[in-house]
Amino acid sequence: MNTQAEPAASVADIVKQVFSVVFVVAGVGGFYYFSTDHSFIKEVGLLYRVLGLLAIVLMALGMFLTTNLGRSVWAFVLESKQEVRKVVWPTRDETTRTTLLVFAMVFIVGLILWFLDMFLFWGVRFLTGQGG
Repeated sequence: MNTQAEPAASVADIVKQVFSVVFVVAGVGGFYYFSTDHSFIKEVGLLYRVLGLLAIVLMALGMFLTTNLGRSVWAFVLESKQEVRKVVWPTRDETTRTTLLVFAMVFIVGLILWFLDMFLFWGVRFLTGQGG
């Protein structure tokens, strides 16, 4: 894990981050704008709209990854991949047993709460004289 302090963001990094967000918002807006009849290009095909949105998002992501924050996020993703490889995953049998145990406990706790609710309801009706 990296415990070093992050350097202050430069003006160029902030501008790149803002433009990345603006490009994504403009791409999503364009995706929906070109799907309507009031656009100057009638009914741009869905494939072209999706490809255009994908290109804009990839361009914005590439611009974001050139900033200090983007590089630190990418380093975090790579470190996370390494940590996931270290996890000892349970076997199918362990997973099945644990899942069945959780279901059984939820059912048992549900029954206990149902009986508690039933007895409390009976007690309130008895104390207020609304029932037999």
